[in-house]
Amino acid sequence: MKVVINSEERDVQDGLTVQTLLESLKLRPEATVVERNQAIVDRADYPTTRLTDGDTLELVRFVGGG
Repeated sequence: MKVVINSEERDVQDGLTVQTLLESLKLRPEATVVERNQAIVDRADYPTTRLTDGDTLELVRFVGGG
């Protein structure tokens, strides 16, 4: 299926959840905010929120520094 991640269309396998997508991209879920179809996904819902064909996602990572 196709989804758009940060303005880039990508092919991903069917049945992915937000959690498994982040893991496949090697992103830490606890440090990533996900907007799906213009709505913020609650971090507690990452493991159960299934992606569907045509979803648009914006992924924002928190980076520490000093």
